[in-house]
Amino acid sequence: MTEPTTEAVLVTGAAGGIGAAAVRSLAGHGMRVYATVRGDDETSRSLAKIANVRLITMDVSEPASVEAAVETIRRESPALRAVVNNAGVIVQGPLELVPPAELRRQFEVNTFGPAYVVQAFLPLLRAGGGRIVNVGAPTGRVAMPFLGPISASKAALESFSNALRLELAAWNIPVSVIEPGSTQTRIFDKAGSAEKAARRLSDPQRVRLYADHLARMDKAQAAMKQDPVQPVADAIVHAVIARTPKRRYVVGGARAIGLLLKMPTGLRERLLMSSLGLRGVAAGR
Repeated sequence: MTEPTTEAVLVTGAAGGIGAAAVRSLAGHGMRVYATVRGDDETSRSLAKIANVRLITMDVSEPASVEAAVETIRRESPALRAVVNNAGVIVQGPLELVPPAELRRQFEVNTFGPAYVVQAFLPLLRAGGGRIVNVGAPTGRVAMPFLGPISASKAALESFSNALRLELAAWNIPVSVIEPGSTQTRIFDKAGSAEKAARRLSDPQRVRLYADHLARMDKAQAAMKQDPVQPVADAIVHAVIARTPKRRYVVGGARAIGLLLKMPTGLRERLLMSSLGLRGVAAGR
């Protein structure tokens, strides 16, 4: 059995680009990292080979799965330095065309999942004098057209984070939000594929209504600069090891959100529509 340590960290969604980079960086800083994955893939197998990394099968959207993971970890490390809620998905497209099951999946993973994880792991965080690190998104503060589901789920995570920071102040448990911009990960390709699959199952007449919008959005997203994942991992490491972590870490292209938030709402909306090529787009028929 592993010797108990307060320098153990839980990272959810470890098989993703940001998650895998964070696991490697935290392990490189001498942390024992519990890396949660949903299945066996190439990334998971590579992480399993790293010293101080322990893979845990866990689905953040299933409370029973989260509770089982807590029991497994508690037997090895009765205290945690940090919980990093990184697991996430992107559901995109016109809200009118998003299937109910996809809407539920968006919130189950991005919003309810972190809540389940925090509820289950708080006793270990109290024991370790730990902290919570939630990976948010710029859309959590500035909602984007055709990204309504991800925007709403991350806005809810923002609210959870802000409330938790005050609720847990008595135990000196900091809560940080990591806000990355568009990053070089597979999550965007997966989101695009899922949207196209949903579109094929939708009423063709309704899909045609958005044909010009969607073509312009595809073009804008293709031209969007994607940042490397390592700066995001570095921000997560700082939030985990710093004596006084920041409330928010804004990384890469997400810094533009700060400027948008200072603008009057009307101006901000016009600028967003222009940047996405949506100004003046005609209604489909």
